[in-house]
Amino acid sequence: MWELTKSFRFEAAHALPGTTFGDASAEIHGHSFRAEVALRGTPDPATGMVMDLGVLEQRINEIQKLLDHKLLNKVDQLGAPTLENLSRFIWERVHAIGQISRVTVYRDSCNESCSYFGPTK
Repeated sequence: MWELTKSFRFEAAHALPGTTFGDASAEIHGHSFRAEVALRGTPDPATGMVMDLGVLEQRINEIQKLLDHKLLNKVDQLGAPTLENLSRFIWERVHAIGQISRVTVYRDSCNESCSYFGPTK
């Protein structure tokens, strides 16, 4: 079993009222994010690849356009702009290409991350 990952970055702003961080979180502020999409599988004997990374890169580019330099509070279907919702939002847009095992979103400047492994069954 192999795990193949592809990462991408985006810059975005958000506001999260009602947290213990108070006004610092409630006011619009920005972060640098890094997202990682992981796939698990066995390489195809004909290609030697778990997945053609070009297929994944095309999907990631579409997602990056939805998030990069945006106010996350206004992104349709995201919900509250938390790490949890960002990782789910990305998962929902890549899982159809197959074999996705997790999506992790990092907010490195805050030493925080969240991984989503798909819906519970």
